[in-house]
Formats: sequence, C-alpha cells, structure tokens
Amino acid sequence: MVIVDSSVWIDYLNGAINDHTEWLDRELLRQRIGLIDLILCEVLQGIRVDAQFRRIHEYLLNFQVFVSGGVDVATAAAQNFRTLRKRGITVRKPMDCLIATFCILEGHELLHRDRDFDAFKNHLGLKVFEPPAIQVN
Repeated sequence: MVIVDSSVWIDYLNGAINDHTEWLDRELLRQRIGLIDLILCEVLQGIRVDAQFRRIHEYLLNFQVFVSGGVDVATAAAQNFRTLRKRGITVRKPMDCLIATFCILEGHELLHRDRDFDAFKNHLGLKVFEPPAIQVN
C-alpha cells in the first residue's frame, strides 16, 4: 500500500500541481491509499477554519488510517534516529522518524515531498513511491 505523507496531502488540498499531487488525484479511486494517524494530525493541525477542518477530516477518514503508536514503533524510531545520527544525519522532525519507521516495519511505500525521508530511503530501506513525471503536451 502507498502511504501518502502530509507533504503531499497539503499540496493536494491546496490545489498545487506537481507529479505527486497529479498521481494522487489520478489514483485516489484506483488503488488503496493509506495514511498514518500522525499524518492525519499534521494535515489537520494546519487548518484554521472549523468547517474546512471538519470537511477535510471526514474526507481523510475515507482512507485507511493506520495507528502508528506503540512501544515497538517508538523504540524502533529512536533506534533509527540514533543510527542516522551516528552517520552524521540529523532528522529534523520526530514525526518524520516515526512515519518512516512505521512504513519500514510494515512494508509500505511512502509518497512524500520532504527531504527528511531521503536518509531513511538511502540508509534504512524505506520504500519511497516515485510518481511518474507529469506529461506535458
């Protein structure tokens, strides 16, 4: 399953056009797309208007939302953070560490637009979904 990160959902919900949002728009009804409770939190926390918050919350709950928490994921995320830090790489956001670790442990691909996940791909085996480039006619 492809887990869609908040970096893509936020672009998509704001009407941004890029390879990631075009793929998401095209595939929403074609395949199973998921998100993690942490991604749900990241998307929703930036919404200022109550009615929009409710509408987007309801919309996102149409997708499979995985619960990412728990001792095992937290411990593995801390280990991954430490492993990267030993290699001279600092992950800026703890949520990204948890999201990447969840995807690694569960074998999900991650669709994202956030360079913080590159270290997880390059050093820890995170599977990143790369959408095809937008075709310009």
